Amino acid sequence: MSPEPEARFPHQLMYTAAKQYYLEDATQAEIAASLGVSRATVSRLLTEARKQGIVEIRVHRPESLEDGRLAAELAGLLGIQRVYLVPKVSGPKLGPWLAPGLARALADTGLEPGDVVLVSSGSTVYECAREGLGRFPGVTVAPAVGGQEEPQPWFQTNETTRILAEGLGGVPSYLYAPALPGPELFYSLQHEPSVRRVMDLWARAKCAIMGVGSAPMMRQVVPAFVPREAPSLNQAVGDVCSRFYDRDGEPVGYSGSERLVATSVEELRRIPHSIAVAVGTEKAAAIVAAARGGYFNRLVTDATTAESILTIS
Repeated sequence: MSPEPEARFPHQLMYTAAKQYYLEDATQAEIAASLGVSRATVSRLLTEARKQGIVEIRVHRPESLEDGRLAAELAGLLGIQRVYLVPKVSGPKLGPWLAPGLARALADTGLEPGDVVLVSSGSTVYECAREGLGRFPGVTVAPAVGGQEEPQPWFQTNETTRILAEGLGGVPSYLYAPALPGPELFYSLQHEPSVRRVMDLWARAKCAIMGVGSAPMMRQVVPAFVPREAPSLNQAVGDVCSRFYDRDGEPVGYSGSERLVATSVEELRRIPHSIAVAVGTEKAAAIVAAARGGYFNRLVTDATTAESILTIS
């Protein structure tokens, strides 16, 4: 049986096919099966949906995102050196969307063999590390924070360090220490040569790649070492490298936080190229506060998050 003429397709049928294809990432074969039509009919439905304005496709030139008004306005508002924008991020995987922006940011750092790149924990940084970010042979890649008990790989900074070093063509330097050790272990770690070697790298890092966490009370998953019941954390709007801060970017401590095995706020502020990678309107306040505190000087985000930050500021 031949397909119906395109002009006779009902608007609802075109909308349903377009919604499944563009918003739900269904294949044309899957749509054909769900609608009980042929793949050729699905292709015609999608074509006609575009013709009739049911579907609107916008293509952004990378230059306009990177150097355009929105990026410049956001950088000025945050008081940072540069913003690297990507189109609106969608879907569960952030890495493929944000990696091109992070690759541009890394290309601007002028990394040379022997330079030190720090990397934080977090799913966004972990996913970006798994993408192509350029080659910088001979750089040293090191964790900016110790390991955590959670099973997810993005909480293990040594794993992110390994993946990133392999992708960049660099040399990993692992940190064999928990993020928040007990008092006795913390004292011992200060004198452990392998741990001391990584801590020394923090002071001379040329670049850092870090995620921006939202307020601990808003998260579904928080590292086990973070005492969510601590009254002080009610003031925290976010964290960078497990260092929590308030709306003004001032550090927020809690019982035991003085033992945190992580790059200090002072060290973060001295890094020449500190790159935050963060997306999501729920992180807007955390990004603004981290910029106020001087935790990063470059930002990789998407256009939607950028517009949200400009709206609340």
